[in-house]
Amino acid sequence: MKGQVTPYLSFDGNAKQALEFYKEVLRAEIIGLQTFGEADYPTPPEADHRVMHAKLSKGGISLMFSDTFPGQSVVVGNNITLTLEPESEEEIQHLYNSLRKNGKALMELEDTFWGAKYGRVQDQFGVIWELNYQKS
Repeated sequence: MKGQVTPYLSFDGNAKQALEFYKEVLRAEIIGLQTFGEADYPTPPEADHRVMHAKLSKGGISLMFSDTFPGQSVVVGNNITLTLEPESEEEIQHLYNSLRKNGKALMELEDTFWGAKYGRVQDQFGVIWELNYQKS
């Protein structure tokens, strides 16, 4: 697996403000920001300006950010997930199968429009994991 586990923070329409806040606090750099409206993915118009994905980085620290879809709530406690970026399809399949055992799949492991294999799982302890294998 690549380097580290990355915290993924979810917001209800204010991810851009949070991103700017943490950028200043951590003296970090924004490494890409894509809104739902910019993505090649069908979304409702009211989601166009919400953040689909953004990353903040400084040295060995990375944080990922996104907004929920309109109407989906953010509850303190489930607004942070952990992201793993395995280095092979075999490794992502192993992680997906192992983490969902006695847990549940929140998004089936599948190929995505951003060129990755991705899945989202809640493990038996309630921890939510984002699994993303970026294909070359």
